[in-house]
Amino acid sequence: MHKKIDSFIRCIDEKRFYDAHEALEEVWFPRRFEKSSEVQILKGFINASVSFELRKRSRVKQSKKVWANYLKYRQFLFKTDSQHLCEFYRLSRYLEAIHQQKDSFFTTL
Repeated sequence: MHKKIDSFIRCIDEKRFYDAHEALEEVWFPRRFEKSSEVQILKGFINASVSFELRKRSRVKQSKKVWANYLKYRQFLFKTDSQHLCEFYRLSRYLEAIHQQKDSFFTTL
């Protein structure tokens, strides 16, 4: 999981949002039917990267809808006892900081 999260962050840093999505989907997809908060958190992070990809493509309205999905899954951060919780919190803060930058982050593409 650590390597996938690091890969996800690297892809986001490089504005390769689709690749970021793929990095975490490799972990999420086989577990997608589990009723676990960790799986829900991963789904939220994937949604965040999709939101960024949509924003990059100037599809702002769709990006906002997908970001709302990220926020829906973000609540699971407070309901998990995952061994990756510290990484999840760090990743959440990172993604939300980028989201706050909005246009300034995406205009440097």
